[in-house]
This record gives sequence, C-alpha cells and structure tokens, in this order.
Amino acid sequence: MPDPSPARPDAVAPLAPNSWMRYDLVQRMLPGGVTDVLEVGCGQGAFGARLAQRYRYLGVEPDPTSFAVAQRRVQAVGDRGEVRNALAADLGDAQFDLVCAFEVLEHIEDDKAALTEWAARLRPGGWLMISVPAHQRRFAPWDELVGHFRRYDPPGLADLLASCGFGDIQIRQYGFPLGYALEAVRNRIAARRLTAQAAGSSVEERTAGSARQLQPGEGLRAAAIRYGTVPFKVAQRSFPDRGTGLVALARLIT
Repeated sequence: MPDPSPARPDAVAPLAPNSWMRYDLVQRMLPGGVTDVLEVGCGQGAFGARLAQRYRYLGVEPDPTSFAVAQRRVQAVGDRGEVRNALAADLGDAQFDLVCAFEVLEHIEDDKAALTEWAARLRPGGWLMISVPAHQRRFAPWDELVGHFRRYDPPGLADLLASCGFGDIQIRQYGFPLGYALEAVRNRIAARRLTAQAAGSSVEERTAGSARQLQPGEGLRAAAIRYGTVPFKVAQRSFPDRGTGLVALARLIT
C-alpha cells in the first residue's frame, strides 16, 4: 500500500495572526538558488513545516517541549526536513545556503556573537534571514514576559549585520495595521501575567517558554485565522516601512 501523501503545513502547523503577517513577508523575501536551510530556534515548527516543503531543512530547538511539537510537524509534511533538540553550536562544521532565525535574536544578550556564529554556518555567499520585533521605543510588558533583551530599529540592525560580515542587506517592516492591535492585546495579557513569580523567572526560562505563548488552535479556528488575515496581508504590502516587526535578508560577503 503506498505511503499517504504528506500533510499540508497549514493543517499540521497553524500560524497565529502575527505569524501569518510575518510569513507573508518572509516567503516573498526568500532568496533564489537555495538548497539547504538551517533554522535556528525553530520553536514549534510552524515555519519549519513550510520551509521543509521547499528545501532540505534542518531545524534546531533547545526547548524539549517545543522540539517535540516541531519534530512532529516537520515530519508530517514529508521526508526533506529534520528537527534536532540541539543548538546551532552542536552541528559541528555543517554549513548551509540559508540560515534563518525568526524571533530569536532579541532573546540573546550578545546579539553580535550570535550573528557571527550563524555566519559561520553559511557557505561562501550564503544568506541569512532573521525576523525581530521593531523599534526599541515599543519595548513593553510582552517583551519582558517572553524574555526579550531589546527590540531593533532598522538602521541599527543594518549596521549590526554589516559589522558581522554581511552585505546586500534588505530590511522591511511588516504588521501594518493589524500588528499594532495585536501588540496592544499581547501587552495587556502580559501585564496581567507578570506576577512577582513570573517577573522573577530568568530570561532563559522566559525565552524557553516563549514559543508556547498564545499558540493558535487547530481546525476551524486555525482556518479562521488564516483567511481572516488575508486582507491585512494584502494591506501591509503597501506599507513596507511601517509595522511592529522587521524581516532582514543579508548575504555573507566576508
């Protein structure tokens, strides 16, 4: 009996509203000529399941709970993807055409060291794609709850990438206008959750749990989110310099 066809990523790896807004931009910025992809901090595998249908994909996720979900989701979409309960530093001398890190860099205190490490995972001329929350002035309770050290302004992020050996830098914003409303809701939720116990937890503990915060349900709810964000995805394309998040693409030149 033949093996069943791989599942669609939308069915096995639903996205939250803000993630749909982000993915709309990510898929339009993915560079050509890519075969092998590494995703650092792949969380619960929602983006990984989609990338694994296009490329040879490896995701690494240190949090064991999120890793288990990501492994199931990536395996469900075919045999081109793999997820490991590991760090990028555990991969020996493996190199890739594209290294991705979505909503990861802001969780790392020494962001320049992290970018330098990720650059070492790239073949000559390879690409880095990252997403980060936009504008330090918008740092708020949600950022504290999920273990962010900072947010990023586009000029500063461009300078940081250049200092780590990257060129051909493209930075675009996403999330206008829906992201502002979503961020306001998240901040209200975070303000309630930041009890003395939560506020006293370490950044590492809050980072480990960040991928599990406000995850969408499956089935009809996931479909409603997917189709409900369509007009906002269309709208944000007209405002590439406004929004609550940044996606950056850069090429290794040194």
